[in-house]
Amino acid sequence: MTQPALAHATDFGRMYARSLAEAPSVPSITTVIGLQAIDLDGWIGYMAAKALADHPGLPEAAGRSEKLRPLVREAANAAASFRDAAAERGDRVHFYAEQVSLRALDREHELERAREQLAERGESGYADRFDAWWEDYAVQPLAPEVTVWNRTVGYAGTLDLVARIAGRLVLIDFKTKGTDRNGQVKALDPKVVMQLVAGMKAEESLLDAAAGQWEEWRYGGDPLLLAVAIGETEVRPMRANPDVLPQQWYKFCALRRLWERNADAAGAGAPLLPVAPPPVR
Repeated sequence: MTQPALAHATDFGRMYARSLAEAPSVPSITTVIGLQAIDLDGWIGYMAAKALADHPGLPEAAGRSEKLRPLVREAANAAASFRDAAAERGDRVHFYAEQVSLRALDREHELERAREQLAERGESGYADRFDAWWEDYAVQPLAPEVTVWNRTVGYAGTLDLVARIAGRLVLIDFKTKGTDRNGQVKALDPKVVMQLVAGMKAEESLLDAAAGQWEEWRYGGDPLLLAVAIGETEVRPMRANPDVLPQQWYKFCALRRLWERNADAAGAGAPLLPVAPPPVR
């Protein structure tokens, strides 16, 4: 996936600037949504226990603390390692999807390299399933990897694809998903609806990152919001329920205010100060 030119990693999460010459000033859509609390303790514990149980060196290390400790440390990082590997795979699949769009638009692309990257890691199934979905749905791309901005609320983000399908304007977010034991792609996280509605509510889209040139957002009128789960065995598109979009938008705006309050609190000074004992009388 193309790294958005105006996105920056900061102490307050990923943020966007208005041009290459300016400092970042607003949070990304995903940074705002990331403030929603998620309990991953159970999954993290399971991944650590599984990694230790499956380690080939466990039988030899059993009962020998000097050999067991390195295995425990390695297992403790299992969830983070899995997450990082999944993120890297997601980048490769997104990059492939972007190159398919660029080729369809007769623009410069690296489709061959994108497919080779997947093939080198035994991930060609993602590309094969994506190609079949693309053809079945007769996707007509309009703008891949488009950066958008909302001045009123104060956020920015990058949409995976704006397209037309069956004559309908569609905003699309691609999610790379694993496969369950039944061979089906795993379910999408409902938070993707919040991500899509924030994209729909954009006010501007980027024309030139170096010059900081933007134009009025042309695709926010009444698009279909589509989350597309890309797996090795299938691609499953899911549309956002129109009935929930107002609530998802209000929730996003509330999280955006929380992000600002967190940033204000972080810059206000040390939360705790030392207290000296009272003077002796």
